[in-house]
Amino acid sequence: MKNLENPENLENKKLKYRKLFLSTFQLSACTFGGGFVIIPLMRKKFVEELHWIGEQEMMDLTAIAQSSPGAIAVNASILVGYHAAGVPGALLTVFGTVLPPLIIISVISLFYQAFRDNAIVNMAMTGMLAGVAAVICDVVITMGKSIWKQKRLLPLLVLAASFAGVRFFNINIIFVILLCGIVGACDTLVQMHKKGAGKNDLS
Repeated sequence: MKNLENPENLENKKLKYRKLFLSTFQLSACTFGGGFVIIPLMRKKFVEELHWIGEQEMMDLTAIAQSSPGAIAVNASILVGYHAAGVPGALLTVFGTVLPPLIIISVISLFYQAFRDNAIVNMAMTGMLAGVAAVICDVVITMGKSIWKQKRLLPLLVLAASFAGVRFFNINIIFVILLCGIVGACDTLVQMHKKGAGKNDLS
């Protein structure tokens, strides 16, 4: 005999799916200036308001989204949706993220000539760029606090070296990401080894 799912649980799932789709749809519709801008909005929605994702988990998801091929907004949506509600959640968040820009671009393409040469539109886009810069600075400072709280030198050195390598030496971001991943993996193995050694000493 098949096990029937609790109607209350089924209703909660439907509400969660609906919330995931509507949240990512609204966030995507209000995201101007690139995929990085959606990260602080997702953090505010899913970490601070809904409490579906922890602060450290959000940082990990952001790192994975940035280091994976493809648009960071879509990557982040996939990871957040999967983390919150599995494969159905990932599909809903992707659809919710892609749909608003698809609609907007389709409409704008019909009036591209008028938009391209319109002085008011150009000034509005310039103003949006300033707002985007502020939002990105905010998310760097906010999410970077957890690194400072660790009171460890290595993450700070990796952060400073990555910034210097990209900003001043024009090192390809792919090499920076790969090197940071290797350093992080090695550091994690060292920390795990130290914890294991500490437990053995106590025993």
